[in-house]
This record gives sequence, structure tokens and C-alpha cells, in this order.
Amino acid sequence: MEQYEREAVEAVTTRPPHPYNTLAIERITPVIGAEVSGVDLSKELSAEQREEVGIAFRDYHVLVFRDQSLTPEDHMRFAGSFGELRPVDPPPPEGDPHILEIRTTSGAANAAGNGWHADGTADADPSLGSMLYITEIPEPGCGGDTMFANMHLAYEMLSPAMRSLLDPLTAIHDGAQAFQGYTPPEGYVIPRSEHPLIARHPETDRKLVYANKAYTSRIPQVSPQESRALLDMLFDAIACRPVLHCRVRWTPGTLVFWDNRCVQHHAIYDYYPYARYGQRVAINGGPVKG
Repeated sequence: MEQYEREAVEAVTTRPPHPYNTLAIERITPVIGAEVSGVDLSKELSAEQREEVGIAFRDYHVLVFRDQSLTPEDHMRFAGSFGELRPVDPPPPEGDPHILEIRTTSGAANAAGNGWHADGTADADPSLGSMLYITEIPEPGCGGDTMFANMHLAYEMLSPAMRSLLDPLTAIHDGAQAFQGYTPPEGYVIPRSEHPLIARHPETDRKLVYANKAYTSRIPQVSPQESRALLDMLFDAIACRPVLHCRVRWTPGTLVFWDNRCVQHHAIYDYYPYARYGQRVAINGGPVKG
């Protein structure tokens, strides 16, 4: 690593841990993700529990709660304690409009989320975060992990010269790009938005890379060739730098809560021809801050 890269990692890994009274926290990696125990999400959280989950969410960006037995109402209540629930878009044909079924059928050609992305960044106001509750894992009991990447660290590990170049730029996020190979539902208006390429987290004000391969199509301030080169460089750094990542192995009854503003994720489809099922609830966010 270059000196500036080592300094970026050390700034995260040497951060003193927050003392928790109602939760037990175990880091997944030194830079992202934590397993949380000591809380039953089927019951309403106390004010102190809610505050401490929020602190852990800001510190670790990806929280894993295992051995939970949740109804859809429990799931939505927990998500609703962090903000207004975000309707599924396009809406599901049946069921609650806030619950997205994440279903991979046996022998499916592909799986939802199989590639590095953040959810819905083509929207004008992307989501704050998502909570995915998995109840069925592939039949052999393995496969179907999800990887997460820290976009704060992705920015901080860039060279100072590259950070200066990227700081003032914006990027186009196009929902049509995510639909490549698929037909959008009839009447669905495909979103398209322009966001800062380097955003700031609305709660911590830390800078982060706000570009993902599923939605980000163009940097308008530079030529198409330069845009492609810069975006490919960022996408490759996100995908190919394990130091940015954590990997969550699902077990039935696991809920994962991730910060959609500063985290990208990749649902690995390595379990063909088996099935997997879960439900996701998202939380409304706001405009992307530059």
C-alpha cells in the first residue's frame, strides 16, 4: 500500500470502540460490518437500544442480527424506527407495498443484486438504508453470501491528486442501465438523476464515492472517454480491493441492516440450482449531499 492508503485504513482500524450498554458488538472486519447480539427485534426497542443501534450503524455501516423470528410487522416496525418506510417501486402486485420479496427460484438464470451496487441511486432521493431478512437459504446450507464495501474508505484510499480531481464532479445515475436485459413493467417511469460523484454522509459529513456500476452511466464534466476511464477505475477499485469488504454468510432468521448511502453490496449467486428467499424493507433518505 501507498502511505496515504495505509493512513486511511489505520484511521478506521485504530478508532476507539464505543461502549455499549444494551448491545454486544463483534466486528466482521476491521473496517466494515458488525454482528450485533443482545437484542430481540420481535419486540419494540427501548430508547437506549434504539440509540445504540443507531451509533453502531454509523460506526460499522452494516449490522447483522442473527436468530431473529420476525413477522412482517416486526420487520417494518424496526425499520420504521429509523425513518419513513420506502414503498417498493414499481409496487408489488400483491402484499404490503413496503416489502420487497427477494426470491431466487430453483435453477434461476440470475439473482437480484448479483453485482456491486447501491439500491436505487437513479432516484432523486435514494434510500437511507435497507433491512433484508432471510428465512430460506440454499438447500445445502451454504452459498448465497452477500458482500459489502465501505465507500468512505474507497474515497480515502484514493491518492490526494485523484481526490482533488473527483471532488467537484457529478455523475448521471440512470435506471435504464439497471434494466439492461430486462423489460421494465408497463407504465413504469424509469428514474434518472444527477448526483455528486463524491458525496458527504448526511449524519457524519464524511466524504464517500457515490458511483456504482449498476446505475452510474456518465460524468458530464469530462469527455465520454475520460468519463469511462474514471468510472471504470472506481468500479474496479470497489470490486477488486478486499480491504474495503466484509462478507456476510446468511443463516435462516438473519436480518442485515446496511447504510445505502455509504455502502455498496453484491449478492453472490453461487448457489445454482438451489433457491433462496427473504424480504427487504427500505427506509426513505433524502437528496445526496455534495
